[in-house]
Amino acid sequence: MNDSPRSGYQRSLRPWDAALVVVGGVIGGGIFLNPGIAAQRTDSGLALLLMWAGAGVLTLIGALCYAELGARRPHAGGSYVYLREAFGPLAGFLFGWTMLLVIYSGSTAAVATIFASYASAVFGLPPAMALPLSIGALVFVSGINLFGIRLGAQVQNLFALLKLLAVAMLVMCGLFLAGAGHGQVLAVDPARSGVGFIGAALPVLFAYSGFTYLNNLAGEVRDPQRTLPRALLLGMLLVIVAYVLVNVAYLAVLGHAGLAASHAPAADVMRQVFGRLGARLIALGVAISTLGFCNITLVAGARVLQVMGEDGLFFRSVARLHPRYRTPNTALLLLAGWAIVLALLVDYGQLLDYATFGDWLACAVGVATLFWYRRRDGAGTSFRVPGYPWLPLLFIGSVAWVVVMTARDNPRNAGIVTLIMLAGVPVHVVWRRLFSRASS
Repeated sequence: MNDSPRSGYQRSLRPWDAALVVVGGVIGGGIFLNPGIAAQRTDSGLALLLMWAGAGVLTLIGALCYAELGARRPHAGGSYVYLREAFGPLAGFLFGWTMLLVIYSGSTAAVATIFASYASAVFGLPPAMALPLSIGALVFVSGINLFGIRLGAQVQNLFALLKLLAVAMLVMCGLFLAGAGHGQVLAVDPARSGVGFIGAALPVLFAYSGFTYLNNLAGEVRDPQRTLPRALLLGMLLVIVAYVLVNVAYLAVLGHAGLAASHAPAADVMRQVFGRLGARLIALGVAISTLGFCNITLVAGARVLQVMGEDGLFFRSVARLHPRYRTPNTALLLLAGWAIVLALLVDYGQLLDYATFGDWLACAVGVATLFWYRRRDGAGTSFRVPGYPWLPLLFIGSVAWVVVMTARDNPRNAGIVTLIMLAGVPVHVVWRRLFSRASS
C-alpha cells in the first residue's frame, strides 16, 4: 500500500533511507564537541570509552523499544501518537506543545548555531555573520522539504553519507596517521584522579539523542513493520561504532589530558595531520553534519504538528498536506519559524539544556507506553523488544536518573522546561473548550 491509511502520506522511504534518517537524527555536532567535556569528567581513556559504549547500548535499548512501538503504530506522529493512545489527549498535547516550544525547535536552533560557527571558520567569515548563517540554514532546509519527502530524503541521504565520510576521515587520521604507535588510549589521567564517572553521562547522552525521529516519519516508510525495526537497529549500530572509534582516535592523538583540555578535538586532531587545511576540512564536515541534523529535526517535528492538527489538538491549517507533494508545509514552516525566533532570542547553552532535558524525558515516557500496548494488544506484532520488561525498565530508570541529575546540576533551566510543560495543561483545557473537536 503506497499511502499511509490515515493522513494520506506517501510511503516512499526505503530501508536505506530510513536507516540514514536514524544516522542523520543522531549524529549532529555532539561527537565533534562533547568528547572533550566528557573527558573532563572521567579519569582515564578506559572510563571515557566505557561511557560512550555504555550510553550507546542504553540508546540502542531505547531504539529497540521504539522499533516495537513503530511496528505497532506505523503512522505519522511517533511519540505523540503513543502518548495520546496510552495516556489520553492531554499527554499527547503536552508532548506536542513541548516539542514545538522547546525540544525540536530548541535543538534545531542550537545546532544551527553550531553550523554557523563552523561554516564561518571554513570560509573565514566575521563573527557578525553567525546569526544570518543560522537563519539561512533553517530557511534552506525548510525550503528543500516543501517539495516532497523523496527530494528531502535524497538530500538527507547526502548529508548523512557526507557526515559518515567526515567521521571516517577523522578516524583514519587519528588511528593511522597522527595516532600511530601511541599507547595512550586507555591510560589513566593522574590530573583527574577521583573525578568520578557520572557527570560524563549528560554530554554523552546528548550526542546520542535523536533516535526517535524516524518514528515520526513512520507514515512515509515502505513496509514499516519490517523496515522500522531494521532501520533503527542498523542506524544505531552505525552510530555506536562511529562514536567509539572517533573517541579512540581522539585519545590516540591527544591523550586523555589533551582531549580534556580541547574545545574542538576534531579540529585539533586534523590540524596535527594536515595543519590549517585539516582543521578547515573537518570544520566543513561538522557544518554538513549539523545542517543534516537540522533538516531531519524539522521534517520529523512537522509530522507531529500535522497529526495534532488532524486530531483537533492544534490549528486545523497545520493538518493540511500539499495536494501534490503530500508534505505538511504549514507545519514545517511554523516549526522552522519558531526555531528562528529561538535562535534570535536565546543563547546556545540555554537551548542545549532545554532541548536535552525535554527530549530525554519525552523518550522515557514514550518507552513507558510500551507496557500499555502490551497489555492491550498483547504480543502480536512483527517485532518485539527482547528482554521485555527488563530492558524497557532499565531504559526508563536510567533516563529518569539522567533527568534528576540534570535538574540537580542545573535547576534553573530544568525548572523553566518543567514550567513550559505544565503551562500546556491550561492551554489544552482552553483549546478543547474553544476550538477543538473531541479527538478519537
